[in-house]
This record gives sequence, C-alpha cells and structure tokens, in this order.
Amino acid sequence: MNHRNNLIVLVCALGIFATIQEAQAIDWWQLGNTKVGPKQTLQEFHQYFQEKFPKMTLQQYALGSYAFSKPLYQQYQQAMEFNPGDLTLSQGKKLWESKFPNGKTYASCFAQGGKGVAAHYPYYDPKTHQVITAAMALNACRVANGEKPLRYGGSQLIALETYFVSLSNGMPTDVSVSGPGAVRAFEAGKAYYFMHRGQLNFSCASCHVAYAGKYLRAQIISPLLGQTAHYPTYRAAWGAVNTLQKRFVGCDKKVGAAPEKLQSQDYRDLDYFMTYINNGVKIEVPGYRP
Repeated sequence: MNHRNNLIVLVCALGIFATIQEAQAIDWWQLGNTKVGPKQTLQEFHQYFQEKFPKMTLQQYALGSYAFSKPLYQQYQQAMEFNPGDLTLSQGKKLWESKFPNGKTYASCFAQGGKGVAAHYPYYDPKTHQVITAAMALNACRVANGEKPLRYGGSQLIALETYFVSLSNGMPTDVSVSGPGAVRAFEAGKAYYFMHRGQLNFSCASCHVAYAGKYLRAQIISPLLGQTAHYPTYRAAWGAVNTLQKRFVGCDKKVGAAPEKLQSQDYRDLDYFMTYINNGVKIEVPGYRP
C-alpha cells in the first residue's frame, strides 16, 4: 500500500513539474513585449531558441538555414571555399587603405584603426539621439576628411562596410543598449519586428521566430538568432554582396509592404534590435546565402 501511495505521489509530482515546465516555456508572441527591457528580451529570445532547438549551439545559428540540413551545410562549406563575396571584400580593403586628400585613411576615424570596432555597431548616440550604423559612420568619416558621402546601397559603400565589419571577424557581437534613448530605439525596433504589414499581413517575427527552421516552399526559414553575424553577405539570388538593410527592403516587398529608404529611422532601430539579440554570436563576414 505504501509503495502504491508513493507511486501516486511520484506521478502527481511529475505531472505538476511538467505543467510548471510547460508554463515556463516562452510563447513566441510574448517575445514582442516592449515593456520588459533589453536584457530580459535578450534572455528570453535565447531561451526560446534553446528550447526550440536544444541541440544547437549559439554559434551554429550564424549558419542560418544551413544549420538545419547536412546536405545544405556541405553546399555552404563548398561555397565558402571560394566565396564570391571575397571580391567585394578585396575592393573594400583597397578603398579602406586609400588616402584622402589630407593623407589620412578611414582607419584614422576609428579606435584601434577599426579592428574589433564593428562588433559594437550599431550603437545609440545620445548626442544626436539616434542609432548610428556602420554605413553612417563610414560616411561621417568621409565628410570629416573633406569628401562627399557615398550613396547608401551603392557598391563602394557596401564594399567599405564589408571590409570594416570583417575587421571584427571571429569576435562575438557586443552591442550595448544603455540609457533611456537607447532603450526607446531598441523597443521601437522590437515593435517594428513584430508589426504585421503588407498585403500578406506578416511580421518579421512571423517567419524568423514562429516558423524558424521550417520550410517555406523550397527554402528553410532562418532564425533571427545568428542573422546579423554574417552581414554584409553574398546572396546567390542577388549575385552580389549586400547589407542587412537591403534584406529589409526585400522582405518588405515580399509581404507586399512599401519598403523604406535605406538608413531610415525605422530600419536603423530594427537593425539595432536585431543585432543586440545576436549578442554573443561571432561575426563572420562576408557570409554566403542562397
């Protein structure tokens, strides 16, 4: 009789434990709460993906859809041996080392000559009350040295950004959100990420959080975690290297929404939010995607 009672107690205890565990599991939509703050948001996102894909390490997320298929991963390894994006990287290096009329180079505008700096981009500037991206910082460097800014989305600025970010290759993403203004920008980016828009009424989170790792037609949807670590990236569909914000434009078009201009406040805040969520994922630029 005692053994039976003990067994009943054990079964009940396991049932209660399972219920508690299920209650603690994070629903993807709850991740869009703009009132919990950046640190808790980061923890919850990482927990969510850990629960969703328990066998994946944090760094594996940098592989995107390639992490979910061995055949695709083999294709990725082959592509990375001769990544077409390396040509853009070389072009960026040449531009980076070219001297301005005053004799200075881009390296003069950044601490440590730019090495490891991009791991902290984008950042919030309390003086101008806005998020500053790598592309903006490179153009600011040009202006400071008597040159005109380059066109956002243009090949020269993309090449420069590719090389600048590559100077942080192997380093973990380390974006800071500190102070009221930074938090507001972060939460605005989060709100944009979860906002439904376009004819399809999709949000970024609909695909890259709720359906991450699943097939959409013939492609596996990549998770948010890891996405920013390989940009600028070469995409075979583009036949070129492009930036994360260029991808925003493409996604907006696909859901039937009017895309914004590159470096708009919405896109910069979105960039800020997404990159912060990727804190801890090592940078590897240029990436490669189908």
